Amino acid sequence: MFAIGKTFAEAREKTGVSLEEASADIQIKSVILENIEEGNIGSFKDIFELKEYLCTYAKYLGLDENKILDEFNEYMFEYTSKIPLKEIEKKVMEQNREKEEKVVSPYTKPMKKYPKKYYIVMYFILILIAIVIVVWSVGQIVSTEYYDIKKEDMRWINELS
Repeated sequence: MFAIGKTFAEAREKTGVSLEEASADIQIKSVILENIEEGNIGSFKDIFELKEYLCTYAKYLGLDENKILDEFNEYMFEYTSKIPLKEIEKKVMEQNREKEEKVVSPYTKPMKKYPKKYYIVMYFILILIAIVIVVWSVGQIVSTEYYDIKKEDMRWINELS
Protein backbone atom coordinates (compact mmCIF):
# COMPACT_ATOMS: atom_id res chain seq x y z
CA MET A 1 0.00 0.00 0.00
CA PHE A 2 2.97 2.29 0.62
CA ALA A 3 4.03 1.88 -3.03
CA ILE A 4 0.55 2.88 -4.22
CA GLY A 5 0.56 5.87 -1.89
CA LYS A 6 4.00 6.89 -3.11
CA THR A 7 2.76 6.68 -6.71
CA PHE A 8 -0.11 9.02 -5.89
CA ALA A 9 2.12 11.48 -4.02
CA GLU A 10 4.68 11.60 -6.86
CA ALA A 11 1.98 12.08 -9.51
CA ARG A 12 0.37 14.86 -7.50
CA GLU A 13 3.71 16.62 -6.94
CA LYS A 14 4.57 16.34 -10.67
CA THR A 15 1.36 18.14 -11.57
CA GLY A 16 2.07 20.80 -8.94
CA VAL A 17 -1.26 20.33 -7.18
CA SER A 18 -1.45 20.64 -3.41
CA LEU A 19 -3.37 18.15 -1.28
CA GLU A 20 -5.99 20.78 -0.50
CA GLU A 21 -6.50 21.64 -4.17
CA ALA A 22 -6.91 17.98 -5.08
CA SER A 23 -9.33 17.58 -2.18
CA ALA A 24 -11.43 20.51 -3.35
CA ASP A 25 -11.39 19.35 -6.99
CA ILE A 26 -12.50 15.75 -6.39
CA GLN A 27 -14.46 16.50 -3.21
CA ILE A 28 -12.65 14.00 -1.02
CA LYS A 29 -11.39 15.18 2.35
CA SER A 30 -7.70 16.03 2.38
CA VAL A 31 -7.20 13.73 5.39
CA ILE A 32 -8.38 10.80 3.28
CA LEU A 33 -6.05 11.71 0.44
CA GLU A 34 -3.20 12.10 2.92
CA ASN A 35 -3.92 8.64 4.37
CA ILE A 36 -3.95 7.16 0.88
CA GLU A 37 -0.59 8.75 0.03
CA GLU A 38 0.91 7.55 3.32
CA GLY A 39 -0.48 4.03 2.85
CA ASN A 40 -2.53 4.09 6.06
CA ILE A 41 -5.00 1.37 5.16
CA GLY A 42 -5.98 0.99 8.82
CA SER A 43 -7.68 4.38 8.79
CA PHE A 44 -10.35 3.08 6.38
CA LYS A 45 -13.22 0.98 7.64
CA ASP A 46 -14.65 0.01 4.26
CA ILE A 47 -12.41 -1.48 1.56
CA PHE A 48 -14.96 -0.78 -1.19
CA GLU A 49 -15.08 2.88 -0.23
CA LEU A 50 -11.28 2.96 -0.29
CA LYS A 51 -11.33 1.46 -3.80
CA GLU A 52 -13.66 4.23 -4.94
CA TYR A 53 -11.30 6.83 -3.50
CA LEU A 54 -8.36 5.17 -5.26
CA CYS A 55 -10.21 5.16 -8.63
CA THR A 56 -11.30 8.78 -8.29
CA TYR A 57 -7.87 9.96 -7.19
CA ALA A 58 -6.13 7.95 -9.96
CA LYS A 59 -8.41 9.43 -12.65
CA TYR A 60 -7.79 12.92 -11.28
CA LEU A 61 -4.02 12.49 -11.38
CA GLY A 62 -4.10 10.85 -14.83
CA LEU A 63 -2.94 7.46 -13.57
CA ASP A 64 -4.16 4.11 -14.89
CA GLU A 65 -6.94 3.27 -12.43
CA ASN A 66 -7.04 -0.43 -13.44
CA LYS A 67 -3.34 -0.80 -12.72
CA ILE A 68 -3.78 0.92 -9.35
CA LEU A 69 -6.72 -1.34 -8.46
CA ASP A 70 -4.76 -4.44 -9.51
CA GLU A 71 -1.86 -3.39 -7.26
CA PHE A 72 -4.30 -2.74 -4.43
CA ASN A 73 -5.99 -6.14 -4.90
CA GLU A 74 -2.60 -7.87 -4.88
CA TYR A 75 -1.68 -6.02 -1.71
CA MET A 76 -4.98 -7.01 -0.09
CA PHE A 77 -4.49 -10.63 -1.13
CA GLU A 78 -1.01 -10.70 0.41
CA TYR A 79 -2.26 -8.91 3.52
CA THR A 80 -5.22 -11.21 4.09
CA SER A 81 -3.32 -14.39 3.20
CA LYS A 82 -1.01 -13.73 6.16
CA ILE A 83 -3.96 -13.89 8.58
CA PRO A 84 -4.20 -17.37 10.12
CA LEU A 85 -7.26 -19.35 9.06
CA LYS A 86 -8.34 -19.85 12.68
CA GLU A 87 -8.58 -16.09 13.20
CA ILE A 88 -10.72 -15.73 10.09
CA GLU A 89 -13.01 -18.56 11.23
CA LYS A 90 -13.29 -16.98 14.67
CA LYS A 91 -14.22 -13.61 13.15
CA VAL A 92 -16.83 -15.22 10.88
CA MET A 93 -18.35 -17.06 13.85
CA GLU A 94 -18.56 -13.78 15.82
CA GLN A 95 -20.28 -12.07 12.89
CA ASN A 96 -22.73 -14.97 12.55
CA ARG A 97 -23.59 -14.73 16.25
CA GLU A 98 -24.24 -11.01 15.85
CA LYS A 99 -26.54 -11.70 12.89
CA GLU A 100 -28.41 -14.40 14.84
CA GLU A 101 -28.99 -12.00 17.72
CA LYS A 102 -30.41 -9.39 15.34
CA VAL A 103 -33.07 -11.78 13.97
CA VAL A 104 -36.34 -10.91 15.65
CA SER A 105 -39.65 -12.71 15.39
CA PRO A 106 -42.72 -12.66 17.63
CA TYR A 107 -41.70 -16.04 19.01
CA THR A 108 -38.03 -15.36 19.66
CA LYS A 109 -38.20 -11.71 20.57
CA PRO A 110 -36.94 -11.29 24.13
CA MET A 111 -39.41 -9.70 26.52
CA LYS A 112 -38.55 -6.22 27.59
CA LYS A 113 -38.17 -5.97 31.33
CA TYR A 114 -39.43 -2.81 32.91
CA PRO A 115 -38.46 -1.59 36.38
CA LYS A 116 -40.91 -2.06 39.27
CA LYS A 117 -41.59 1.68 39.32
CA TYR A 118 -43.08 1.39 35.84
CA TYR A 119 -45.54 -1.29 36.95
CA ILE A 120 -46.48 0.63 40.09
CA VAL A 121 -47.20 3.78 38.10
CA MET A 122 -49.24 1.81 35.54
CA TYR A 123 -51.34 0.12 38.28
CA PHE A 124 -51.88 3.47 39.98
CA ILE A 125 -53.09 5.03 36.73
CA LEU A 126 -55.43 2.10 36.04
CA ILE A 127 -56.90 2.30 39.55
CA LEU A 128 -57.31 6.07 39.21
CA ILE A 129 -59.14 5.62 35.90
CA ALA A 130 -61.41 2.98 37.46
CA ILE A 131 -62.24 5.31 40.38
CA VAL A 132 -63.02 8.18 37.99
CA ILE A 133 -65.34 5.90 35.97
CA VAL A 134 -67.15 4.71 39.13
CA VAL A 135 -67.55 8.26 40.49
CA TRP A 136 -68.83 9.49 37.12
CA SER A 137 -71.31 6.59 36.85
CA VAL A 138 -72.61 7.18 40.37
CA GLY A 139 -72.91 10.88 39.59
CA GLN A 140 -74.95 10.11 36.48
CA ILE A 141 -77.28 7.80 38.40
CA VAL A 142 -77.74 10.28 41.24
CA SER A 143 -78.38 13.20 38.90
CA THR A 144 -80.96 11.18 36.97
CA GLU A 145 -82.72 10.24 40.21
CA TYR A 146 -82.60 13.89 41.37
CA TYR A 147 -84.09 15.01 38.05
CA ASP A 148 -86.89 12.43 38.37
CA ILE A 149 -87.63 13.61 41.96
CA LYS A 150 -87.77 17.25 40.82
CA LYS A 151 -90.24 16.29 38.07
CA GLU A 152 -92.40 14.52 40.63
CA ASP A 153 -92.36 17.56 42.93
CA MET A 154 -93.33 19.86 40.09
CA ARG A 155 -96.33 17.69 39.24
CA TRP A 156 -97.40 17.65 42.85
CA ILE A 157 -97.09 21.44 43.11
CA ASN A 158 -99.10 21.88 39.89
CA GLU A 159 -101.85 19.62 41.23
CA LEU A 160 -102.09 21.65 44.44
CA SER A 161 -102.43 24.96 42.69
